[in-house]
Amino acid sequence: MTWNLAHTADTPAGPVAWGSAGSGPPLVLAHGWPWSSVSWHRLIPAVAETHSVHWYDMPGYGRSGKRADQPTGLDVQGQVFAHMLTHWRLDRPRVVAHDFGGATSLRAHLLHGAEFDRLVLMNVVAMRPWGSEFFDHVGRHVDAFTGLPPHIHEAIVRAYIDGALATGLGSEDKEALVAPWLDEAGRASFYRQFAQADERFTAEIEPRYGAVRCPVKIIWGEADPWIPLDRGRALHGLMPGAEFKTLPGVGHLPQLEAPEAVLRALSGVLEN
Repeated sequence: MTWNLAHTADTPAGPVAWGSAGSGPPLVLAHGWPWSSVSWHRLIPAVAETHSVHWYDMPGYGRSGKRADQPTGLDVQGQVFAHMLTHWRLDRPRVVAHDFGGATSLRAHLLHGAEFDRLVLMNVVAMRPWGSEFFDHVGRHVDAFTGLPPHIHEAIVRAYIDGALATGLGSEDKEALVAPWLDEAGRASFYRQFAQADERFTAEIEPRYGAVRCPVKIIWGEADPWIPLDRGRALHGLMPGAEFKTLPGVGHLPQLEAPEAVLRALSGVLEN
């Protein structure tokens, strides 16, 4: 597996685990919630053939820091994204963002001065309202979930992840997605994400989407159970100059559900 987290960087939000592979123009992969950078592992070998690819686990996710007092809202994530570009000394990288990675990279660009060569937004959180009915429910009742026994928590995590998919995943991929949330720190961080979710973090940048300073392509799994296709079309309406591509039969996690289709959709964007 080319994916790795061989390095650690200190950021304003604590330690961040990161990895890289390949050579060529810089490309950054931005994951979302409740995922981690391992969600990109099926794409990395292909894109690393032509690009210097960088990825990291956001603070509070995967193998990055999960301390109890850690801020992990999108306001912080946007700052950390810009910080990581500086840490990697990347000038105008290409960016592929998924889920919360969309709002994270857009905040870095629109609020924190990060410049991109081009930007791909794939089934992203970028407009209100966010997420699924379960996301909204847990956000309103976080205290009722934080003390659940580990086996019940694990069942919730597995069901939540399954609810994002339109097609099945292999057991290896499912275990990799679930694993970061099962130890004590992971269980606490899982619910901390719901507690710190705040739609004002997209509300304050939505009016600026027409001012993105690079070419944009929007890719959307048409069968997304969490963020429906209509939301992708609405985002395209705020970015009328962007390309728009849909993936029939694909749910919220295209990079694992249909990696070959995603690579085809990216082919024009990632050409030199």
